[in-house]
Amino acid sequence: MACETPPAQPPPGPPPRPLLWRWRRNPLRRRTDALQAWLGLGLLFAVLVVAPVAAVLVGDAAHRHYEDTARHQALTRYETTATLTRDTPRHPEPGSDEEKNTRYPAEVRFLTREGRTRTTQAEVPPGLPAGNEVRIWVTTDGEATEPPLSREQIRSRSMGWALLAAIGVALTGAAAHALTTFALRRRNLADWATAWAETAPRWTTPT
Repeated sequence: MACETPPAQPPPGPPPRPLLWRWRRNPLRRRTDALQAWLGLGLLFAVLVVAPVAAVLVGDAAHRHYEDTARHQALTRYETTATLTRDTPRHPEPGSDEEKNTRYPAEVRFLTREGRTRTTQAEVPPGLPAGNEVRIWVTTDGEATEPPLSREQIRSRSMGWALLAAIGVALTGAAAHALTTFALRRRNLADWATAWAETAPRWTTPT
């Protein structure tokens, strides 16, 4: 009884090669190899050009936005003296650097610009007894709030948006490179399988 010849299995795809291999002329280089190399170089160049431009544009827009916000805050907020209506909690580590930066919500009473007495919640240092006076920022509506944005805050926030814009461009370029590489690799594997399907019968057919 004759043994049946098992169907030919396609060999594994070509092993990965160093990036510079795609730049050298040789019989094994495919058109997709050169295309992938040029696409990678083009995307890298685009990221290097676009990222700084995006950072400058976004940073400038953010800086103008926060400057407008700070001007509006300066017109609608003011600093005043308020009186604590009750003791504030003591910090568990008195005298520490953490205590100096810690603030607790507390009820305070103050006079508005119109001479009316208002009570609100404000963030105050720990360990203050009732009746102590503190400086707080309030809105024209009489609610405690944060002081207007400082120049340092405007600068740091603008730089943060600029950095995010540059990172976004870089991630977009990386994603585009990954997608094109994936598509070209699938095409290479499909071409490899097609070529093997045409060649395999000549290797496996008994003479």
